[in-house]
Amino acid sequence: MYAIIKTGGKQVKVEAGQAIYIEKLNAEAGDKVTFDQVVFVGGDDVKVGTPLVEGATVEATVEKQGRQKKVTTFKYKPKKDSHRKQGHRQPYTKVVIDSINA
Repeated sequence: MYAIIKTGGKQVKVEAGQAIYIEKLNAEAGDKVTFDQVVFVGGDDVKVGTPLVEGATVEATVEKQGRQKKVTTFKYKPKKDSHRKQGHRQPYTKVVIDSINA
């Protein structure tokens, strides 16, 4: 059984036992989180939401919080003696999917 959930402005396909990286959540490591915006549930019986599946939830455990590798941007204007270098590290939350309730 698998499901497609909406979190952090993105849609993610999840299965039970899978570890995924999502946009940062306000939760500590070891906390339980519930995703109630389920768009699709697949498996033996398929449920498609319009736009969400009624009563379907996905439960997960927060494994850790972290920040991704640095992305460097460099803006340069030739012949103008102008440049700008900037770095960014996006925060993430790693969660392990416990169960899919449909």
